[in-house]
Amino acid sequence: MLLRRLLWVGLVLWIGVAAAEPLKTRNVVFVVSDGLRWQEVFTGADPILVADKDANWVDAPEMKSRFWDEDVQKRRAKLMPFLWGTMAKDGQLFGNRTKGSLANVTNDQWFSFPGYNEMSSGVADPKIRSNHFGVNPNVTVYEWLNTLPELKGKVEIFGTWDTFHDIFNEGRSHLTIRAGRNLVDATDQSPRGQLLRELYEGQVPLEDPDPTDAMLRIVLRDHLAKVHPRVLFVGYGDTDNFAHMKRYDGFLTAAQRADSFVAELWKTLQSIPDYKGTTTLIFTADHGRGRGRHDWIDHSVKQPGSDEIWVGVMGPDTPALGERENVAPITQSQLAATIAAFMGQDFRAFKPEAAPSLFEALSVRH
Repeated sequence: MLLRRLLWVGLVLWIGVAAAEPLKTRNVVFVVSDGLRWQEVFTGADPILVADKDANWVDAPEMKSRFWDEDVQKRRAKLMPFLWGTMAKDGQLFGNRTKGSLANVTNDQWFSFPGYNEMSSGVADPKIRSNHFGVNPNVTVYEWLNTLPELKGKVEIFGTWDTFHDIFNEGRSHLTIRAGRNLVDATDQSPRGQLLRELYEGQVPLEDPDPTDAMLRIVLRDHLAKVHPRVLFVGYGDTDNFAHMKRYDGFLTAAQRADSFVAELWKTLQSIPDYKGTTTLIFTADHGRGRGRHDWIDHSVKQPGSDEIWVGVMGPDTPALGERENVAPITQSQLAATIAAFMGQDFRAFKPEAAPSLFEALSVRH
């Protein structure tokens, strides 16, 4: 009896030690594809929209060749091969509402600025009611992490949307922000730097002054070859821009390209010793879109479904549970604390009103 009790105590102590082991994650890369609907992520190209002549400059046979398969699982993998070939196998995906996995925003506006604020500050701000709100007064998890001695100067923001300078309060936060008109480094006088500047100045932007996702891909790849931030935000915008233009072919192509850019980013990270095996990747959207043949082009409270998002997580501390089904709902507001938690920090100790992290939903031991 005594031996059995000692063995039991030893087991409990071993489990406690194991549970208290530090996380393996040392870096977090957070990627957003603006306005990418959960419907396309989990079911692939929409059969009605693929055949809609008014929504596509590419004809139906070409659209089906590039994006269509009768099998839903093959169709979604055709659209986003990295998400389904890597993240769904090695990590977790939330947001397939047809399988009992709900992911929603908590702000009451359902468009970009309120969404980026919510996912970054951990709480919706009812005062933010426009994409032209101006400088965000709320402290984001990125700004807070950048105040910590071990992370000072190692938190960076890259994106196509010029408004990121306001969202992440560049003047107060002192974060490195390369977005919109200053994505390309104007001080880089190397032949490559001059070429990138020439390409930026010669492009016809989908939304002035924002560069395309393709340019963000190149600039970020060059940057990571020289600088290794510990916390990195990456914001792609082409999916939202093409949707607003009622270009479903462009929307799908942008989603497919964003997936490939994330795949390349992940491959790059795994080739760099500072990141290999110690990086958690979070992939999501800032809002959903309306449903149906007409409402899909826009998003707000006027387009039901715009509050519906999706979230993918992959890294050394995230159990490979794949596409989650019949789980408790998660919210966009939980992402800020999740970023901090993976970095071994408690964002809610600084900001108690922020939503808790996703660690319980992800079954992360810490």
